[in-house]
Amino acid sequence: MMYKFLAAISLSLLSLHVLSQNILKGKITDKNTHEPLEAAVIINTKNNSTALSDRNGSFILEKVSNKDTLTITCIGYASQKIAAEAIDKTIGIQLEKGSINLEDVVISTKINSIITTRALSSLDLNMKPARSAQDLLRLVPGLFIAQQVGGGKAEKIFLRGFDADHGTDVNVSVDGMPVNLVSHAHGHGWADLHFVIPETIGSYDFGKGPYYTSKGDLTTAGYVGYHTLTVLDKSIFKLEGGQFNSGRAVAMINLLSNKAKEKGQSAYLAGEGLYTDGPFNYGQNFSRFNLFGKFNTAIGTNNKLSVILSTFTSKWRASGEIPDRAISEGYIHDRFGVIDSGQSGNVRRSNAIVKLVSSPGKNFTFENEAYYSRYYFNLFTNFTFYLVDPVLGDEFNQHEERDLYGYNSKLSHQNILGNSILTSIAGVGIRYDKTHPSWLAHSLDHTVLNFLQLGNIKETNVNGYLDETLETGKWLFNAGVRFDYFNFYYNNTAPASDSAAKVYEGKDNTQQKSVVSPKLNIQYTVNPHFQLYYKIGKGFHSNDARVVIAGNGIKTLPLAYGSDLGFNWKPLPRLYINAALWYIFLEQEFTYGSDYGDDAVKPGGRTVRMGIDFSARYQINHWLYSDLNLNAARPRSIDDSKGQDYLPTAPTLTSTGGLYARFKNGFNGGISYRYIHNMSANGDYSLTAKGYFLTDLTANYTKKKYEIGISIENLLNQKWYESQIEYVSRLRNEVAPVDEVSYTAGVPFFAKLKFSIFF
Repeated sequence: MMYKFLAAISLSLLSLHVLSQNILKGKITDKNTHEPLEAAVIINTKNNSTALSDRNGSFILEKVSNKDTLTITCIGYASQKIAAEAIDKTIGIQLEKGSINLEDVVISTKINSIITTRALSSLDLNMKPARSAQDLLRLVPGLFIAQQVGGGKAEKIFLRGFDADHGTDVNVSVDGMPVNLVSHAHGHGWADLHFVIPETIGSYDFGKGPYYTSKGDLTTAGYVGYHTLTVLDKSIFKLEGGQFNSGRAVAMINLLSNKAKEKGQSAYLAGEGLYTDGPFNYGQNFSRFNLFGKFNTAIGTNNKLSVILSTFTSKWRASGEIPDRAISEGYIHDRFGVIDSGQSGNVRRSNAIVKLVSSPGKNFTFENEAYYSRYYFNLFTNFTFYLVDPVLGDEFNQHEERDLYGYNSKLSHQNILGNSILTSIAGVGIRYDKTHPSWLAHSLDHTVLNFLQLGNIKETNVNGYLDETLETGKWLFNAGVRFDYFNFYYNNTAPASDSAAKVYEGKDNTQQKSVVSPKLNIQYTVNPHFQLYYKIGKGFHSNDARVVIAGNGIKTLPLAYGSDLGFNWKPLPRLYINAALWYIFLEQEFTYGSDYGDDAVKPGGRTVRMGIDFSARYQINHWLYSDLNLNAARPRSIDDSKGQDYLPTAPTLTSTGGLYARFKNGFNGGISYRYIHNMSANGDYSLTAKGYFLTDLTANYTKKKYEIGISIENLLNQKWYESQIEYVSRLRNEVAPVDEVSYTAGVPFFAKLKFSIFF
C-alpha cells in the first residue's frame, strides 16, 4: 500500500513520458568491491552532454549515438574512456581506484551544488582522513567545534554565525538515522557522534542553510550527513599511542569472500577501544568502546537490503569549565587544574538500521529505512560552584533513558522530456522519541538531593515532502515543499514541592504544531568553467518539549528564512572555487543559561545573520594539494538596541586550510591550520571569548600491507581555550558572585604514533 501511495503521488507530478531514441542507460561500480559509485560524471566527448550517477550507480545520458565516446570520472578513481554501445542496452562500467585528481570535479548543468559539495567532501575525506569523531565534523568548511566537559560529551557546534550549542541548528545524521536527540536532558538537538568509528565513514555530504526538502527539524544553519562504507576494500588492524596516556585500537574485518561480493553480498565488523587521561592535572580516565557491523545482500536483481547494528559505551571524569579568575586567586595552579573533581559522565547508545533499496523499473527508485536507538545518559557537572548553594555547592545531575524509533520512505523517478530531465521525489517519514525518565537534579557527591525537573517525554514528528528538479539547457530548477507535524507530550512527575512542578500546574501536557516549508533552488551554468546559483527557503528548529508544555512565550517551531547567491568556478583545470553571499533570519533564537535550574533554556528574540563563504581547492601538481576556507558572518539580535545586540559566542570570522602531499613511494601527509576570531561572550561585548590559530601535522608511510604514521595536534603548542561561555559563579569563600568567562583549556602539543596492518 505504501508503494502504491508514493507511486501515485510521484506520477501525478510527472508529465507524459516522452521517448527519446538517443538515450543511454548505465551503471558504474567499483571494480574491486562491485559497489555502485555515486556522483561519477559521464561526459559525451562529442557534444559535451553530461550525466551523473545516483546512489545506485545508475545514470541516464541523452543525445548519444553508437559512434560517440564517453569519458567517466570519479574522485579517487582512474578516469576511463569507453565507446558508447547500442543505445537500447544498459551498460556496466567498472572503475579502478586511482590517484586523486581535481580535474575530475566537473561543472555541468546536470550537477547541482549538492552533488558538487559531495564531490569536494569526497576529495577532503581522501586527503585528510578523520582521526576521530570530532574530526568528522571539522571536515565541513566553516564548521568549528568545542568540547566542554571531558572527551565524552557532544561537542558544541559553530557554523554560519551560529553557536548551535550541541546541535540546535545543525541537523546531523549517519546512514539516514538522526544523530540529534530532541528534548535531551542536557541540550535540545544533542548531536553526539562518538558512537561512530571514523574509519567506517566512506562519504559525507553537507549543505548550509534551510534549502533542502529532505531535511527538516534543526536544519537552519545547515546539515551534515555521513554514510558508512558498504564494503571494505581490505581488512584493517590499527594501533595508536601518544601523550597523556592515550591509546586507541581499531579493527575492521571483512566477513565474506570476494565471490560473495560478486553476488552482491558483503559483511564486515568494526571495533574501537580508546583510553586517554588528557592533558589535565586531574586525569579524565576517558574510555570508549565501539562495535559496528554491516551486512548487505542483493534480493533478486532489483532489490538491495542493508542491515546495520552498532553499540557504544563511554565513561569519563572532567575538570570542567574554569572561571578566568581561578588561577590568579590561587584556586588552581594552571589552566589544566580542577575546582570540582566530582564532574563526570557515562553514555551508552545502541542502534539498528534496516534499509531496502528497490528499482521497480521505468526509472523508479524506491527506498525504505527503519531505525531504532536505545540511549542512556548520565552527567554530573558544576559550572557555578557555590552560587546557588553556598554550603553544599551547585553540582547537578542530568539524566535520561531514551528509545528512538523512526521510518523514512522515498520514491524517486527520472523522466526524459525531449532534451530535458525531470527528477521527481516524494518522501514520508515518522520519528518517535520516548524518554523514561528525564531529569535535572541538585546533587552532592553523585547523590541526588532534590529534583529540579523530573518527568517523561514523548515527542512525535510526522513529515512528508515533494521535490521536483528540472534540468533543461543551461538551467536547473529545483522546487520543493515539506510538511512537518509535531506532537509534544511531557508528564511532570517531580514532587509537588519542586519549583519546576509549579511551572506545569494547570498546563495541558500535550501540544501540537505543524509547519509547511517551501524551498527553491535555481542554477545557471554559463559554460563548463562557471556556474551561478540562487537558493531561497524556509526552515525551522523545534523547541524542547518541556519548554513547549510550560509555554512562557516560547515558540514551538521558530521559523528560519534564508537565501544564498553563489557561484562555482574552475578558472584552471585543477583549481575549484566556490563562494556565496548568504542571509538567515531566525524568528526566535535559543539562549542557554547556566544549565542549572528552571531557566536552562530561555526564549531569545529575533536574529539576523549575513555573511560570505569562500572555499578553494587547488591541486598544485600530481602529488601536492591545497585547500582554503574563509567564512565571515555578522550575527545580530534585531530586538536589542545597537551595542547590546551581539549574539554570545557566535563566530564572526573563521578559516581553515592546508597543504597535503601524496607520493607514489608511499609517503603522504599534510599540515593544516584552523583559525577562529575573537567573539563576544555576552550581548554588549564587555566580555570576550578569545580566538585561536592552531596548526596540525600528519605524516604517514603507506604500503600495500601496512602503514606507519605520526599525527601532531597543536604543533606550535599554542595556549588556547576551547569552550568559552559567560557564567555567573561563586568560588568557595568568595563573598559575592562574579560574572565572567569560564573556559575549558585547549589541548597543548599532542603527538600520537600509529601502526596499521592491511589484510
